[in-house]
Amino acid sequence: MMKRVDQKTAVITGAANGIGKAAALLLAEQGAKVAVTDLNDEDGQCVVAEIEAAGGVAKFWHLDTSDEDNVQKVFSDVAREFGSIDILVNNAGIAGVNKPTHEISKKEWETLMSINVTGVFLCTKHVIPYMQKSSTGSIINLSSIYGLVGAADLPPYHASKGAVRLMSKNDALIYAKDNIRVNSVHPGFIWTPLVEALAKDSPEGPEAFKAELDSRHPIGHVGAPDDIAYGVLYLASDESKFVTGAELVIDGGYTAQ
Repeated sequence: MMKRVDQKTAVITGAANGIGKAAALLLAEQGAKVAVTDLNDEDGQCVVAEIEAAGGVAKFWHLDTSDEDNVQKVFSDVAREFGSIDILVNNAGIAGVNKPTHEISKKEWETLMSINVTGVFLCTKHVIPYMQKSSTGSIINLSSIYGLVGAADLPPYHASKGAVRLMSKNDALIYAKDNIRVNSVHPGFIWTPLVEALAKDSPEGPEAFKAELDSRHPIGHVGAPDDIAYGVLYLASDESKFVTGAELVIDGGYTAQ
């Protein structure tokens, strides 16, 4: 049976764990050559080892998405190594500070924006020429339910994910003529190492924390990284060739309320 992203090359940012890791494993399993990129070298190398052990093709690159020189060099290395770049998954992001807007320092605001917004811009900017060369491409930007609705917390995060949502639509229009598709994915709460760490540190304890999160989703529980990875796979594959400028909401009903 034909694999869903056979012979395609995918660059995934923030691929050392959580959603990025799940996407890397799934795309590799479905035939893509995967550039695993992250600041976390050790976990990133582990993802590559896992892909190779399963018979897939992957290589790790250390990547700080907010550093333009680093982005440019990594993308050029990936294209040289694998021959093309067909898929970009802009997944790297941080949660940032959780305090009211008037208490946030300019530095705290800018630190988050440099990764969550500027990082998406830089990776898009530097992947486009490779996609234009092969007249095809799919850029998948990880936004959030918090790019669609507010929640009275994490102001810089909300602002950044709203930005990613509209950057995706605008780039979809700009590059449609090049047959490059750009879409955003909007996960609800996903049980990743990041959320698990929040649960461990929570005053009410991990069980109560998770139960509260579960209760916010009409379907009755938070999501798993694979729930998002399958959405990424769809947008990366030719099955979604008519899909651009769209929002794929995978949130257990959270934003339907």
